[in-house]
Amino acid sequence: MTVIYIDTLFLLNALVDYLLLLAAARLAGEPLRRWRFALGAALGGLYAAAIFLPGLGFLAHPLCRIGSAALMMVTAYGGSWRLLRQGILFVALTCAFGGGVVAIGLLGGTELTLGGGVFYSALDLKVVLLSAAVCYGVLTLVFQRLARHSTADGELVPVRLKLAGRSVSFMALIDTGNTLTDPVSGRPVMVVEGERAGPLFPGEHRPGPDDLRDPAAALVRLGTGEWRSRFRLLPYRSVGVDRGLLLAVRLDGLELNGQGRGPVLAALSPNPVSDGGGYQALIGAMDERGV
Repeated sequence: MTVIYIDTLFLLNALVDYLLLLAAARLAGEPLRRWRFALGAALGGLYAAAIFLPGLGFLAHPLCRIGSAALMMVTAYGGSWRLLRQGILFVALTCAFGGGVVAIGLLGGTELTLGGGVFYSALDLKVVLLSAAVCYGVLTLVFQRLARHSTADGELVPVRLKLAGRSVSFMALIDTGNTLTDPVSGRPVMVVEGERAGPLFPGEHRPGPDDLRDPAAALVRLGTGEWRSRFRLLPYRSVGVDRGLLLAVRLDGLELNGQGRGPVLAALSPNPVSDGGGYQALIGAMDERGV
């Protein structure tokens, strides 16, 4: 008969869930809200432990399992509009991770149980934690290699934008084909998904979808008071667009891969800049002063 220790069961599954939530967010190019991942992982650990408590065996039902996974992902990723994509990544990583941990247990000649959709092992806890960390590293490396763009190639970088005491973080693609420049200074301009930049603005000056599609009218509506010098119109040309305008905003600062780059002009795109959602901004050539 297998003896199950609830504390070990909770800790093991919470750790596994945290690593999976973190890996899915990295691969999806989402901001790493680690405290939310920890909260979601704790819920996953509690669910795993609850299944084995007297009178709670019904929680192992597939519907309860799906509901638990959905609650965990909503807790971890919150209002992400790419929640479905992250959920698919999470499930794929879970399947791969489960196979990896089982393989480690078999190679080590020790017993590892996967019952009721949760992990339990008689291994020493330190060995289990080390195995989980190794699987996390291998899976992250493999999935990044399969991605079209990867941080290992130096193409995807984390960025943090700052404006009037507010900040927002996401992933950006270093795109040498992005030649958009400020006609006044000649400096390169970064292109940001307007929706993702929303948290940088107070309510009355926050560009909405209609503002992004009609930048000239948006400049009149939003560029008032102390924000008059923040907004401007930026001409651009692209495939299918001979003469277009984008609403642009002068940011107070940009952190690129953790390094400050100073003020920068950001053009707000009304459309996603990535077909797969792996990044939310495009950055062209860079110099020591900024982008």
